[in-house]
Amino acid sequence: MKVAKFGGSSVANAVQLQKVGDIIRSDADRKFVVVSAPGKRYSGDEKVTDMLIQLGDSYRDGKDYDQHIVKVMDRFKEIVDDLGLPQNILDDIEGTIQEVLRKDTSIELKLDALKAVGEDSSAKILSAYLQSVGENASYINPQEAGIIVSNDPGNAHILKESFSKIYSLREKDGIFVIPGFFGYTKEGELITFSRGGSDITGAIIAAGVKADMYENFTDVDSVFTVNPTLVDNPKEITTLTYREMRELSYAGFSVFHDEALIPAFEKGIPVCIKNTNNPQAPGTNIVAEKKESDKCVVGIASDTGFCSIYISKFLMNREVGFGRKLFQILEDEEVSFEHAPSGIDDMSIIIRESLLTPEKEKRVMERMKKELQPEKIDIHRDLAMIMVVGEGLVSTIGIAQRATTAISTANVNIEMINQGSSEVSMMFGIESEGLQRALQSLYTAFFE
Repeated sequence: MKVAKFGGSSVANAVQLQKVGDIIRSDADRKFVVVSAPGKRYSGDEKVTDMLIQLGDSYRDGKDYDQHIVKVMDRFKEIVDDLGLPQNILDDIEGTIQEVLRKDTSIELKLDALKAVGEDSSAKILSAYLQSVGENASYINPQEAGIIVSNDPGNAHILKESFSKIYSLREKDGIFVIPGFFGYTKEGELITFSRGGSDITGAIIAAGVKADMYENFTDVDSVFTVNPTLVDNPKEITTLTYREMRELSYAGFSVFHDEALIPAFEKGIPVCIKNTNNPQAPGTNIVAEKKESDKCVVGIASDTGFCSIYISKFLMNREVGFGRKLFQILEDEEVSFEHAPSGIDDMSIIIRESLLTPEKEKRVMERMKKELQPEKIDIHRDLAMIMVVGEGLVSTIGIAQRATTAISTANVNIEMINQGSSEVSMMFGIESEGLQRALQSLYTAFFE
């Protein structure tokens, strides 16, 4: 039994949905299908989820939102018409949008419900298309499927009692199409996962039904050793461990949501990343364990948009409670941190710049100066993080030396290093302008 998840590019238009239908019909083991909202049809196009967010923002701000409803419905009408499906599907989709807008509930829940319309509509359209070509297919709402989540709008987490409910789906016949990205609280409120959460839904369903395989269909043949938009023709990765994939996803690999592997990992379900446009390609397999290799580095991930807060205080290491007071300030301002490399008198806190608004930055810096009494404190913006990832990395001699030499060869200065906090990765912080040079040099050092 397989669970197949199809991303936004796979359901962007009627042509792509027909490919999805062919893939499902080619393997009787693909009984459970999870879908995203329609993505971009071409470069410069809009994702349906972004359209729905614009709709929600206009509603919240008291602006005219009818134009956004028209845009969303035009997109779905094109798909429905091109597939030759009945028009009542469009009436159902628009009715769902209007029902959400009329419902007497908080603005947070209303915005979550609007965002979920994309995935919900994709599932209804795909199930109707499969029925039109003779398949015994059904749309299943996440509430009916048993996806019970925490009451945390925009950042839901699955509750353990969900899995026994999901397992009962095995007893039913046919193909089941389930919208990704959202679930329901025990009180029946619709709550979404974080952005990209359809991957999470796919893994939850795979874990719940105890699938033999979780297939994640996207628009690339496999995971690459480095971002192909930054390095030309990088090598493909055939096999990864869960830990390696999670580190790569967290650090900028957009193929997989970085939280998505957790349910599959906990149940030991193998994952395969495949291409909707080339389903015969073997893809990348993600497994619990793999054979050791002399070439332990499997990938190099990167991401931009970071800043660091640098704090220096003499004998910081002897001051009991210094770290607690520092992180309490961040917690009070609802700012999460990514890394925290430290020395005896110095500490750097790596934060995503998007979390540190000018207002929050001012409050955080003022409180740190007042409550921590540092000798020096400043903020460094426009940083990029590079993660060198691989099982056995910390126990392999010379990896750090090869990495630092490669970065220096690219004439890029290393602002910070964090090694040892993870057994499968080491992190380098650099100025964003040198990212492409550093990645090319690292790729050459480890893969060519």
